[in-house]
Amino acid sequence: MRGEDLENRGGGTGEVKSRANNGSYSLSSSSYMIDDSETRWTSWLVPVFVVANVAMFLVAMYFNNCPKHNPGNCVARFLGRFSFESLKLNPLFGPSSSTLERLGALEWTKVVQKHQGWRLVTCIWLHAGVIHLVANMLSLVFIGIRLEQQFGFVRIGVIYLLSGFGGSVLSSLFIRNNISVGASGALFGLLGAMLSELITNWTIYTNKAAAMITLLVIIVINLGLGILPHVDNYAHIGGFLTGFLLGFVLLPRPQFGWLDQRNLPAGIPVKTKYKAYQYALWFISIVLLIVGFIVALAMLFRGENGNDHCPWCHYVTCVPTSRWNCDKN
Repeated sequence: MRGEDLENRGGGTGEVKSRANNGSYSLSSSSYMIDDSETRWTSWLVPVFVVANVAMFLVAMYFNNCPKHNPGNCVARFLGRFSFESLKLNPLFGPSSSTLERLGALEWTKVVQKHQGWRLVTCIWLHAGVIHLVANMLSLVFIGIRLEQQFGFVRIGVIYLLSGFGGSVLSSLFIRNNISVGASGALFGLLGAMLSELITNWTIYTNKAAAMITLLVIIVINLGLGILPHVDNYAHIGGFLTGFLLGFVLLPRPQFGWLDQRNLPAGIPVKTKYKAYQYALWFISIVLLIVGFIVALAMLFRGENGNDHCPWCHYVTCVPTSRWNCDKN
């Protein structure tokens, strides 16, 4: 997801800060032994998600109406009310942070103190600019369509939405001073699900070592880039962990040849649908998901600051160097 998948945070002054993850997700699944009875789905939900995100960006630009509130400083003024904010305020070619806030961007004060919990979901559908939108949608197409073809729209839709929600929750626990928009948490969730799918279906894959190494390299690079300034890595990590656990729950494949056992003569022992370790991973993941969401949401709506419980966690999203500091991140 980095092509520049920028997950953006904007301050109240109109400054747009970004959380970004770079990389190409054209990674295809490792080859595996195919059961003739396995269903091949047609991908339609991922394209719908892409259209919905593009539509929401157009809505945001329509309501932003740069020439009305910032005449003379708009970019691409020939677009009229769809012209972009000045690059000084938003270098990603998009609306102002105040417009994004009005339309549902994630902000701790409004979520916790004003009881606008719906922002944990709406922020996933907003993007800070054209660059942000294009990068995220390309990543969604590369990852999502292949997964939907293999596992169907219900399971991939659940992973996408819950991962985005999980990323928003973790981000809100640690960052209070900025707003946040973007689908990076949901996209990292799909990456996490790819990893857990490979692990839980390990025995049916052939070139699994190469697939594992490639996938881990992509994940490490993208999470590593999240330590740059103005990049919110909490949403990436929250989405990744949610998707990783959901992959164990929703993406296990039956043992090879399991359906063929229907034609076996009576009295011959049959295999269970899944292996014992798949059942174990399913159970552990369910427990961790339920406990994790309950604890995180309880902490969030009680107003607790995650940094008080983890004083070093701010290094996860920004590491200060001689070239930048993280005080405003």
